[in-house]
Amino acid sequence: MNIQEITKILTDAGIEPSEAQAEVKWLIQDICKWSPVDIIMGKKLDETHISEIEQIVRQRAKTRKPLQQILGYAYFFGNKYKVNSDVLIPRDETELLVKKALKIIKENNLKDILEIGTGSGCIACSLAINSDTYVLGVDISSDALRVALENASTLNLNNKAVFRKSDVYSKIHANEKFDMIISNPPYIPNGTPVQKEVEYDPKLALFTADSEGLEFYEKIILDAKKYLKDNGYILFECGINQANKIKRLLSENGFGNIEIEKDLAGIDRVVSAQNF
Repeated sequence: MNIQEITKILTDAGIEPSEAQAEVKWLIQDICKWSPVDIIMGKKLDETHISEIEQIVRQRAKTRKPLQQILGYAYFFGNKYKVNSDVLIPRDETELLVKKALKIIKENNLKDILEIGTGSGCIACSLAINSDTYVLGVDISSDALRVALENASTLNLNNKAVFRKSDVYSKIHANEKFDMIISNPPYIPNGTPVQKEVEYDPKLALFTADSEGLEFYEKIILDAKKYLKDNGYILFECGINQANKIKRLLSENGFGNIEIEKDLAGIDRVVSAQNF
């Protein structure tokens, strides 16, 4: 079996050709320790590697379980993170949120960051790695927090990225103030059909109880000023057609300097604002 035949297993299962090619490329690079040049030059796979890759690909095709969960890890912002069914798989579009946050952090010399809904900890860890900040990541899920703690420990961030169980602000102390609050909260309205792969993510990290997907934006924004320093920032990732609604919520609650940034697909994906 060759690379083309392995890729066809995925496309025959209904996976988009570009996604199938990217996943096979990822498997070859990680399992065979090949470089992209090796793949381009047509280096031959040995039978052991072919068998291992084929086994993983057939599981992926049969179950439509995300490759990251089959392997138990994902890459985000240049680092490798443990993932499982307790945490949301890091998405490429979330890197835009991190880039925007790092730009603001460095331009304003921010130090103390609160991430709400930390999941795997990939946002908190990425901010801690790439800036001189202390990041507190909170989540309502104890299982997710165990994954986040393991990722922070693996990346030697024990004193820079820390985690706490909290339902939004429930365990944030009144005297704790932050330069930035950042969140990629659940934003899919309950009952919305999703891809088979998304069904493997924890529902707690995906769905809201309301019909617009704004439940957690409202909760975070409503009390944000209690925990933000003067001139502090608040940043969100959001779903399709939500950015302007979040902008309105921010404006109604006294935030200014509101900006919206699009992802590579042209979707309004990141909303940022300042506490005036």
